[in-house]
Amino acid sequence: MPAVRILILGAAGRDFHNFNVLYRDDPGATVVAFTAAQIPGISGRRYPPSLAGPRYPEGIPIEDEANLEALCRRERVTHVVFAYSDVSHAEVMHLASRALAAGADVVFPGPDRTMLSARIPVVAISAIRTGCGKSQTARWLGRRLRARGFRVAVLRHPMAYGDLERQRVQRFATGADLDAAGCTVEEREEYEPHLAAGNVVFAGVDYAAIVALAQREADVIVWDGGNNDFPFVRPDLHIVVADALRPGQAAAYHPGEAVLRMADVVVVNKVDVAAAADAEGVVDEVRAVNPRAPVVRAASPVRLDDPGRVRGRRVLVVEDGPTLTHGGMAWGAGFVAATRGGAAAVVDPRESAHPDILAVFARYPHIGRVLPAVGYGAAQLEALRDTINGSAAEVVVAATPMDLASLIRITKPVVRARYEYADAGEPTLGALVDRFLAGRAAPGACP
Repeated sequence: MPAVRILILGAAGRDFHNFNVLYRDDPGATVVAFTAAQIPGISGRRYPPSLAGPRYPEGIPIEDEANLEALCRRERVTHVVFAYSDVSHAEVMHLASRALAAGADVVFPGPDRTMLSARIPVVAISAIRTGCGKSQTARWLGRRLRARGFRVAVLRHPMAYGDLERQRVQRFATGADLDAAGCTVEEREEYEPHLAAGNVVFAGVDYAAIVALAQREADVIVWDGGNNDFPFVRPDLHIVVADALRPGQAAAYHPGEAVLRMADVVVVNKVDVAAAADAEGVVDEVRAVNPRAPVVRAASPVRLDDPGRVRGRRVLVVEDGPTLTHGGMAWGAGFVAATRGGAAAVVDPRESAHPDILAVFARYPHIGRVLPAVGYGAAQLEALRDTINGSAAEVVVAATPMDLASLIRITKPVVRARYEYADAGEPTLGALVDRFLAGRAAPGACP
């Protein structure tokens, strides 16, 4: 039996990737279990044998992170590997302290060991926190690349919440592909806007196979990151997004600080809605951490599809889920759109919340009078529907990037709030991207 016995702390994403590239074929180490955090319904399952490889004929159990110490003792764990994102430095060290007290070393596998290489150029979009605006930046980038004749493959950070074997390699080009895969609300929030913008999206569990597939049909890969993680694919240009609404956080979260230090370009987003002093404070913060990267100021203009239906009405605001939950925001673009749009009142969703939704508010008490679009499974999606339909609102403002009304039956009028990337000063991100593209392989010259 190998002397190195590993427990990987994760959230159904980075943990599986690190296992695949570092430990699956390593005869000197045995991964005894994964743990699960942040995402409901992950623990109690197994990483299947077909993905775990011949060294793990029964697969690998996925346990609750609360059982960390017991797992270390029972499985004689020698190394605890931390492998998820958007966690404060203090929280990371509390987990590390639990592992150390249980007798294990604590390991943080870095980018050089875990990033894959592609044969085509890679532009990566990362962020210092969840909800800074990565995906709208990635959509903007995809449009710019396609306008210059490049074929684009968007690789999304994994959201492997379902059947892991079926999700090994995923390719989404149409809404029917999302339906066939049974995508959750969280997946649709990320994939639908890319498909609407004309991008093909690749995701899944086995990113070596995903990269191999994507580079066969594209000239450029755009890595659309998750949370504040660093990319799974080695970037030729690494763009990192910060949030002008969150001063003081540039160096406060893991691995967001590391990501910021890695950046080739830093985008300070939402300067159009942040106080000027906060926006400039965030610029100063990122320059202090990474003085070599050019800083781009960007706006995140939000618009309502039908402003007249919101003005003077009581509204319930539905926001992007992860931005509010582990992203730590009290509200998002929907609240901005509703209040600027003249809503008479923003209805507190707690007044009609299903018990499952009340549990979300209890876990994340910082959330304001807005409803996170949680829907990791059928039961949670039904709870979301019942909360919306039971509210005293006259109109629903839906700022989740997906078409929520196409997935659940909402009995109230729904007005979507949409937001996109926009340059808001010099240098512009467009100019920096064009400089990167100069001299690159001609469009269509795919290996």
